[in-house]
Amino acid sequence: MGQYASNTTVSPEKTQTDIKETLRRYGATKFAIMEETDKAHVMFEVQNLMIQLTVGLPNKDGFIKTGAGRSRKKSAADEAYNQAIRQRWRALLLAIKAKLEAVESGISTLEKEFLAFIMLPNGQSIGDHIIPKIKKIAGTGEMPKLLTYGGA
Repeated sequence: MGQYASNTTVSPEKTQTDIKETLRRYGATKFAIMEETDKAHVMFEVQNLMIQLTVGLPNKDGFIKTGAGRSRKKSAADEAYNQAIRQRWRALLLAIKAKLEAVESGISTLEKEFLAFIMLPNGQSIGDHIIPKIKKIAGTGEMPKLLTYGGA
């Protein structure tokens, strides 16, 4: 099965504009897009929840060679890298649209669709906070104590 938008020609900037328009249409009141060399973040507020989705961006060095191990010319490596960037942004837009449409259509709730991406007051996402605990539970089969009393 092919990767979604693997042949897209839509620029990351156009997709970022599409993301902002989608967020506005579904009621986001604040939003921002931030890029780093290895990841990009889309942050928005909706229904008093601050949500941040992060997508990993490919490493440019990973495009020096083809999948078969042949060396690429610099121009070909740059184009393959840029194609991968465009693909990631389009996939992120698709994920955001799908989640927001599921909420709009009554299939799900905002909290269920974006639970892992809701930001806590300490700057950590709920997913980053709870996923390690879930993995521990799955590995040990032991449920954590929900309430502790007196430091127990």
